[in-house]
Amino acid sequence: MDNLLRIETNNGINSLNFFGELTLYTITQYDKTLTTHSFEQENKKFVFDLNGLSFLDTAGALFLEEKITHYKSLGFMCTIDTDKEQFLQTLALVQKWSNREESFPKPVQPSFLERVGELFVSYYVGFMGFMSFFGQLVFTKMHYLKSLKNIRYKEIAFEINEGSIKALGIISLTSFLIGLVVAYQSAYQLKIYGANIFIVDMLGLSILRELAPLMTAIVIAGRSGSAFTAQIGAMKITQELDAMRTMGFDPYIFLVMPRIIALMLMMPILIFIADIMGLLGGMIIASIDLNITIDLFLDRFREVIAAKHFFIGLVKGPFFAFLIASIAIYRGLQVKDDTQSIGFNTTKSVVESIFAVIVCDAVFSIIFTNLGI
Repeated sequence: MDNLLRIETNNGINSLNFFGELTLYTITQYDKTLTTHSFEQENKKFVFDLNGLSFLDTAGALFLEEKITHYKSLGFMCTIDTDKEQFLQTLALVQKWSNREESFPKPVQPSFLERVGELFVSYYVGFMGFMSFFGQLVFTKMHYLKSLKNIRYKEIAFEINEGSIKALGIISLTSFLIGLVVAYQSAYQLKIYGANIFIVDMLGLSILRELAPLMTAIVIAGRSGSAFTAQIGAMKITQELDAMRTMGFDPYIFLVMPRIIALMLMMPILIFIADIMGLLGGMIIASIDLNITIDLFLDRFREVIAAKHFFIGLVKGPFFAFLIASIAIYRGLQVKDDTQSIGFNTTKSVVESIFAVIVCDAVFSIIFTNLGI
């Protein structure tokens, strides 16, 4: 029998006679007939006659339940007419679950001590993970440097070019602008007291000892450190690290050590370039704003700035480089199997590297001050 809905009106009763099958695949046909038919308001009763149906599934029963609820909300009386026990059971089941009120337990907010405990555990697990990575790194480095045959010169040269030489432009520009700004801001105060020449002392000490190493490290952390994290994280997602281990290649030797060694070798050179550019920026402002010629600037610089300040800045370089590369690579190895994790760990890599560099610089300052250097 074809699927058919016949609507009859007798004695104020709207009789909806269903024929055929009322299933998920025929609901649309029945619904179209109901929505296009206009019922008179004075006929206050609906009878859903299911005796002509040959099959009724739960989707059809939900359709009937929805229509009955809709018509009742409009003020009509609705009844179901069928002598098939199976249909009645299906309708009863659907009605039972439709009227069921789900009571979900309210989420319990953790107490202050629980939150502190969770935070402590997460930091403890992270710290122990980093210490495990650091131990493996030291062990690999000792084995790596045991023989010159173990050193992978080609990879180191590639990382020197990618992570350091290509960063010369941004480091030079940043240092030049820092020297420019520091000299310009200081010139106004020095002119008030007629101490123009002391701008050389201030620039020499601040740039050589602190600003050049610190700004270089921050730029490298944001540029090369984030690149290390993203590269190794992407390799972990694509399972290249697992493939390397399967083929017998140690990722620490092929990926980690070349990056760390390359950055440690190049950081003093980058700091040296930053020193030159920072002093150049200060020299330009001193010449323009304070009428200190280049010859006078250089003569004063040789008189008051000892060579130890220059070497102190260079000594910090390898330590900063080791911290930046280690943290960046560790964060790359912490990436999970999703792209969002790459962004999350790259952000943490940059933030943690900059924080570690600042702490390391503060430790150096305390040590050098106490030693009288």
